[in-house]
Formats: sequence, C-alpha cells, structure tokens
Amino acid sequence: MSNSKPIGELALKQGNNDIGSSHSQTSFSKDFLATIKIGIVNSNLITTFTGLWLALYFSNHRFLENLDIVFFTLLGSSLIIAGSCSINNYIDRDIDHLMERTKERPTVTGNFNPSKVLILGLFLVLVGTLLLALTTWTAMVIGIIGVFSYIVLYTLWSKRQYVSNTIVGSVSGAVPPLIGWAAIDGNLSMVAWALFIIMFAWQPPHFYALAMRRVEEYRAAGVPMLPVVKGFRTTKNHINLWVVVLLPLPFLLTSLGVPFVVLASILNIGWLVIGLYGYKMKDDIKWAKLMFVYSLQYLTIMFVAMVIVTLI
Repeated sequence: MSNSKPIGELALKQGNNDIGSSHSQTSFSKDFLATIKIGIVNSNLITTFTGLWLALYFSNHRFLENLDIVFFTLLGSSLIIAGSCSINNYIDRDIDHLMERTKERPTVTGNFNPSKVLILGLFLVLVGTLLLALTTWTAMVIGIIGVFSYIVLYTLWSKRQYVSNTIVGSVSGAVPPLIGWAAIDGNLSMVAWALFIIMFAWQPPHFYALAMRRVEEYRAAGVPMLPVVKGFRTTKNHINLWVVVLLPLPFLLTSLGVPFVVLASILNIGWLVIGLYGYKMKDDIKWAKLMFVYSLQYLTIMFVAMVIVTLI
C-alpha cells in the first residue's frame, strides 16, 4: 500500500499527543499498519481475490481484460477493511490496554490520537466504498454490509455482551469473497455463496482457539468469549462441531473438480483429527495453539488451491 503514509499523515497529523516528534519513520509506519490491522487486511485480500478470480473463470471473462475492476476491487475492499479495523481500534481503546495482544496499539500508547484514528477510519471506508461502486452496485452494498456487521453488530453490540459474539463477527469475515465475486458478477451464484459459507464456518474454530490461548486476557478485559464463560471443555466441543460443519462443504464446489474436493476433504479430516486429539492432550493451551496454526494454513491452502485448479 504505497499510499499509506501520505493518507496516514493527512489524517493523523497533530501536535504533541498524536505522533511524537521523536517518532522515527519506521515507528510511524509500524503504528499505522497496526492501526489498520494489516494482517487482517492481507488475509482478507486472499479470499477477496479468490472470489473475484472464480467469478472471472465461471463467467468466461479474461483476467487481463478486467484489470481495472481487479484494481478497484482489491483496493476498495482493502480500504473498507482497513477503515473498519481503525474504527474498531478507536472503540476498543478502553479495553485494549488490558490485553497483551493489543496493549501496544497506537490508540493505547498515545502515539496516535483516537479522534484522528476515527476520522482516518471513516475516510478509508468512504474511499473504499466509492471504489467498489466503480465495479458493481452489488459489490458496494455487500461491502457496506460487511462494515456495518463488523463495527455495529460485532464491535459495538455483541462483543462485550454475548458469548455468541464470535458467531456474529463471522458474518463480516465471510463477506470478502462475496465482494470479489460481485465485482465481476452481481448475480451471486451458488459457488459465491459456498465461499461465504466456508469462510463463515471457518472462523469460530479459528477464533475459539485464539480465545483459549488468550483466555486470561479476555477475562481481564471483560469480553465474554466462549472459553471465559463456558470453559475449555465446552470450547473444544464447539470447535470440533464447527470443523464437522466444514466436512461436507467442499462438495458445494464440485465444479472446481475432483482434485480440489479431495484436497479440501483431506484438510477438513486433518483438522478434525487434531481437534479430537485435544480431548487426550493434557496441555489445552498447546492444543489450542496447534489448532490456531492449522486454521491459518487451512485457509491459505484452501483458497489458493481454488485458484490453482482453474489454471490446470
């Protein structure tokens, strides 16, 4: 994102409390990337691109002839995600200092002024929405739904009140492949919805494993994550239940061919085997870390494979 620095400077430029004069350029870049949660942006780009690529493939459109739409889609979706994450940082600044994972965020350390971060977030969401509008209205509307579900339904409403907050938050995380598909074809096919469903079902076991690893931090912050409220045993049950939900989903993508269905099924079975092994492991945190790492590899392999099989 070569334009990150100028955008950040325009939105966050202020006096003593915003960006200290002694802040190095490296520190500024690090703080800016932490504010927009660059890791989340990058991971969602993979699923957005996969949705876009498959829409091109199934509608018989050429990639090189649609580079403008590809650019608007990837940049637009990146900006609305970055903006949403910035607004999330603004809202959660009162509890982020209680968690090891979030205590160094710029809105906590004081490196960035919270009100300026909010302005930045709104600006990025606005620009990203306008870019998506240059593709299709469907893509733009889906993008807005994703922003609303993440900021309002998850961050403001469910995160601090309900143990089901992870399920609510899974809606926004499942939206990116729909945006990618809709940018090419506003008439969402079953393949597009299959990508959404896979992403939705993938998130609970992923985030429950993370919550187990960070259970004491969530407890200190007063966030009712499943392991905080129900304990590790129940969390394990829920994780494995969601992995079971994933088992039949590759068969919604038989149009990608038998090799993909086989690979996806192997990934699902592998995840379930590790999940069931958790009932025998004495170290719950070690198991949770194993499940979390597997979930990351699972997502990457699954969505990259969807692209590769169309090239063979």
